[in-house]
Amino acid sequence: MSRGVRRRTALTVLMSLTASLLAACGSGSEAGGDLTAEPVTLRFSWWGADDRHKRTQQVIEMFQKKHPNITIKGEFKEWNGYWDSLATTMAANDAPDIMQMDELYIASYAERGALLDLNEAKKHLDTSNFDQKALATGAVDGKQYGLPVGLGMYSIMANTDLLAKYNIPVPDDTKWSWDDLKKIGEQVSKAGGGQVFGVQSPGINDTAGLSIRARQQGKAMFDAQGKVVLPPEVATQYWTYIADLAKAGIAPPPSVTVEKASAGLNQSATATNTAVFGFWWNTQLTALTAASGAKLKLLRLPGESQGKVGAYYKPSMFWSVSSRSKHPAEAAAFVSFLANDEEAAKILLTERGVPANQKIREAIAGQLKETDKAAKEYLDTVPVSDPPRITPNGASTVDAILKRHTEDVLFGRTTPEAAAASFIKEVQSEVDAAK
Repeated sequence: MSRGVRRRTALTVLMSLTASLLAACGSGSEAGGDLTAEPVTLRFSWWGADDRHKRTQQVIEMFQKKHPNITIKGEFKEWNGYWDSLATTMAANDAPDIMQMDELYIASYAERGALLDLNEAKKHLDTSNFDQKALATGAVDGKQYGLPVGLGMYSIMANTDLLAKYNIPVPDDTKWSWDDLKKIGEQVSKAGGGQVFGVQSPGINDTAGLSIRARQQGKAMFDAQGKVVLPPEVATQYWTYIADLAKAGIAPPPSVTVEKASAGLNQSATATNTAVFGFWWNTQLTALTAASGAKLKLLRLPGESQGKVGAYYKPSMFWSVSSRSKHPAEAAAFVSFLANDEEAAKILLTERGVPANQKIREAIAGQLKETDKAAKEYLDTVPVSDPPRITPNGASTVDAILKRHTEDVLFGRTTPEAAAASFIKEVQSEVDAAK
């Protein structure tokens, strides 16, 4: 089952089972009260692999030593079953007190009253070392429903080994345009003789890329109310660009692009050294370097110097607290520990992304691999603008919708103009249906 289908399934469970229940939920009245000295048990849920589980359990033990009256029960799953499980426990009024939350779902849960406004727990939750643009990624209508754990930024990953092999200089990413990327990509493809392409085709899992193209022109995907306001001409330009890359041989043939996108990161054109430039989050540098065995360099996105700054902080995930927690103050204190404790940070490192907490980022810098240091430097130095509106309730399937339209354009089943109109209409229908 694809991730997009799982998202749709989880959201369907949430909407069908909890709409009336969660609408009546209110924030815990004790969030701003004193911490109790009585025994407290909190449930904490997250998704992830074994390394994340081990590190998280170590941090839980650290917290419990500092707060011997508070017991944290960890509940973890792989991504596959996490969202169905969370929606079901919400419906049964048995939600975990603290949970990992994803950007695609946070509005859906928040608007149904399922999450605590963390502003009510400021007495126990320190956010002083978080950039306001980072905090804004977890806010809906002025309420802080999620504290960003890690941050990422969209980037170009350039294979400098291949550029050196073909005697092509690394582009100046402070000045280059989208046309420049196309021209340099063409040089690479000619030099690669059909074995190496200039650009790994975007658009398959690239909602951020479309959003940034719009932002560079002063536009947006969604407005503050969650309505789709993406101009059709921006989406048309986006798909025209992708189609041109494939037609000119700058990107791989559509069949190769779709096959590699379905196979995962380790089989991508970047990881297999079959494309010089790829669109990735900066935090994926370590994994891609390990997979490719090549020297990869993070570059700013094209077009950032020709229009408005489109780059923004993307949370890897959030810490959220259930609005129905019986112990919201203690839950907030645990979230604060996860976000602010330096000893805990030295265990977690970048497993959940480059820390959103600026002080913590500096505290762990000496322990990071060179690739993680490069990802941190990118985050610290590349200009960013205010984050886009959180994905609205109902639009969590936007990645899957974008992927389908991109494939239709690449295979000539539709035109960029038709794809743009259909994409906007379909996403808006999803948002309207969730109201």
